[in-house]
Amino acid sequence: MTASAAPPEVGGWRILIVEDEPTLAFVLEETLIDAGFAIAGVAGRLEAALAVVETGACDAAILDTNLSGVSAAPIAQALESRGVPFLVLTGYSRNQLVEAFSGALHVQKPCRPERLIAALRSILPADLLDGPAGRT
Repeated sequence: MTASAAPPEVGGWRILIVEDEPTLAFVLEETLIDAGFAIAGVAGRLEAALAVVETGACDAAILDTNLSGVSAAPIAQALESRGVPFLVLTGYSRNQLVEAFSGALHVQKPCRPERLIAALRSILPADLLDGPAGRT
């Protein structure tokens, strides 16, 4: 792809945003919508995020690691057990993260929108960037 070529379409991939800071959650949601993603949900609490994951309503996720003092590790484990790709968007450095996040792409806050979108695209299967297959 040349520098001037448009990025591949994301075809409505449903992204779960797990972020406890409301303003940042809103900015993330708008950024993803502008990039062509669909929003599966925005959750600021562990229980709400797990409910979305358990329904199978998301194709990928962006996780903050600390939700008002509660670790998001159970969400990472639930996503991993279902084969749902996710990235970690956090203010913590990689060496500060618990093992549940060790296999995820780490994006440090603050982050430019272009960097976040590129990181999110990188965790989606390349052959499916036109949209998730087999989804109803």
